Amino acid sequence: MNLTLLQCHPDPRRLATWATRFGLTAGGDDLGYALHTLLAAAFGEAAPKPFRHFGDVRGLLAYSAHDPDALQLAAQTAAPDVYATLGLERFATRSFPTEWASDRRVGFEVRVRPVLRTREGRERDIFQIAAEKSGADEFDQTREAVYGEWLTHELARGDAAHIERVQLDGFRLTASLRKGNAAGGKRPAQRVAGPDAVFSGELSVRDPAGFAALLARGLGRHRAFGFGMLLLRPPATC
Repeated sequence: MNLTLLQCHPDPRRLATWATRFGLTAGGDDLGYALHTLLAAAFGEAAPKPFRHFGDVRGLLAYSAHDPDALQLAAQTAAPDVYATLGLERFATRSFPTEWASDRRVGFEVRVRPVLRTREGRERDIFQIAAEKSGADEFDQTREAVYGEWLTHELARGDAAHIERVQLDGFRLTASLRKGNAAGGKRPAQRVAGPDAVFSGELSVRDPAGFAALLARGLGRHRAFGFGMLLLRPPATC
């Protein structure tokens, strides 16, 4: 298994122009779909996901299963407007670890969309679902607690990792644009509002192979649109 960490620095003005030109804004500041289309235009089937766009000096970070040389070649052969909008003149890659020791403790940060998809195809905020199940008079949990439990479950998929410490660093509701093809024709663009949460904390690796797969896959839904990238850093304590 290969995993590559890549970084580029999208130009804010060009990105806004690209999103407006192709109708890829969400009526707000979420440019996840616009970045999704740009990455697909630059890298084709090798388009990286999950990714995280910071909008500051950190630019855009992403994971890819393709090797650094292949990604560098794709970046150099991207169309001029795509190249300039993504800021690929400052494109950088490096191989990322795929082998982890069991019980290894690492710090993390992740932006997630804590929603569940219903049988009808709708996405619902898991906080609202929890409140409805408990009843308004009996429900006393915070968003941090409900989302933290959801995050714990996501990280524990396949016994990949266990959360040692977690905190909610930011929350807001954002509108995300979604397009696609439906049976019988094209599905119209939709602007869907939902929870947008940023967590940080520390975790311990349980299953090394499962943890490596989790990094490559990402957490939760909307992983191709700027959510779910698990960023790692040294733990605060040893």
